[in-house]
Amino acid sequence: MESRTVNGTINALTRSLNVFHLAGSACNNCDIEILDALTPRYDLERFGITLVGSVRHADVILLSGVFNRKSRLRMLEVISQAPRPYLLVAIGGCPASGLMFRDSYNFFAAPGDYVPIDAFIPGCPPKPEAIIAGVVTVIGALRAGEVVPRCMTEEVAAYAPPTADLVGGASAATPETAT
Repeated sequence: MESRTVNGTINALTRSLNVFHLAGSACNNCDIEILDALTPRYDLERFGITLVGSVRHADVILLSGVFNRKSRLRMLEVISQAPRPYLLVAIGGCPASGLMFRDSYNFFAAPGDYVPIDAFIPGCPPKPEAIIAGVVTVIGALRAGEVVPRCMTEEVAAYAPPTADLVGGASAATPETAT
């Protein structure tokens, strides 16, 4: 019975994907290529893929750029609001390794170190053709049962940072300590 539920969930997930784009602080080249993939020239909508304005409507969350100490906390908060199941797809080299931002003073770690990313689409920036090929490959792997969304097997809360890990090492103010 559990297998039937998972298969039904995967089938529903792969029919028509609503994508939410979550951009970190980077050069924005990946953002431009993602938007280019949505134009009539490449037409991602032919695969049933549309961009949505709220993570609460998302089946897929696209991460692009690097996430510094502050934006990492916001990213974790946004991801926690996504309905399950969802896919987390990293676009470009920054979410995978940090690339040129890796040695920056405010770079914490690659998002793959603290959130369960389902797929990486490499490139700096990846071209729209590579983005489309990556998403279609993930959909095919889901339908074949080769991939299960990691949010179904791993808890994002396990990746949540401690409250003392804010910029400057200060702990977050709680209602009891706030004045």
